[in-house]
Amino acid sequence: MKVVKIACLIILGTGKLFSQENTEAKESSRLDFTANIQNNHLWRGLIITDKPVVMGNLSYALDSEKKWKAGIWGASSLTDDKDGTHYKEINYYIQYSDGRLYIGLWDLFNSRNINTAVASEDIFNYSQRRTAHIIDLRTNYTFGPSFPLNIEADIMLYGGANAGEVVLKEDGSYKKNKYSTYVQVSYPVIAGQKVNLDAFVGAGFALNDRYFLYGNGKNSFDVVNVGVKAGKTIKITEHYSLPVAMMAMWNPSNKYARIQLAATVF
Repeated sequence: MKVVKIACLIILGTGKLFSQENTEAKESSRLDFTANIQNNHLWRGLIITDKPVVMGNLSYALDSEKKWKAGIWGASSLTDDKDGTHYKEINYYIQYSDGRLYIGLWDLFNSRNINTAVASEDIFNYSQRRTAHIIDLRTNYTFGPSFPLNIEADIMLYGGANAGEVVLKEDGSYKKNKYSTYVQVSYPVIAGQKVNLDAFVGAGFALNDRYFLYGNGKNSFDVVNVGVKAGKTIKITEHYSLPVAMMAMWNPSNKYARIQLAATVF
């Protein structure tokens, strides 16, 4: 009987130890993923798709403070768009964030409606002339708590043949990239309340051409994204809450507007 009691104590103690180790592992885990659902996908004033979208983000923290991360972001619409094409996107990124400063290098690949006359559908094609990938440098900075203004600046550094970012010579050889740039200023009009509200305005231009991706193709600089975004958290159960958001967006350059509803499922 003594042997049985000792064995039981050892098993219980070991189980408790493993439980503590598992708890610590969960708390210090560097691997994470999230999922969102939205009624559409809007990006820098562009309508990527008007159909409902599911999005996922898988990330791994490269340091213990989780300031450096590498990850994969992907999305897919639930139905075809009215032109018969289906939105699917997969991106890879590495980023740094300390809560106020963000710098990220993203590799974007949207496989919807690729024009094979100018770009390749091959996800492994990174040729200067025909790649549909876009290497996107993303930065933003938030000022101090007394003035929490956020300034964002994003530059397309490479690729984007399908998006019109690559300019060719008359003989069809590579000439240049436009380096389309997007800048945005946002400010939390209401913060720390049940419903928070941010206002934003964004503009676009190209560093190496007259025309840029986000506009109507007529102006060298244009306001392309104006709107407000409201967010709140809905308590579903004692242990689960659902962050939801509603955004109203207007693109003065392309003369359209959209409402977006989004929820972060986990």
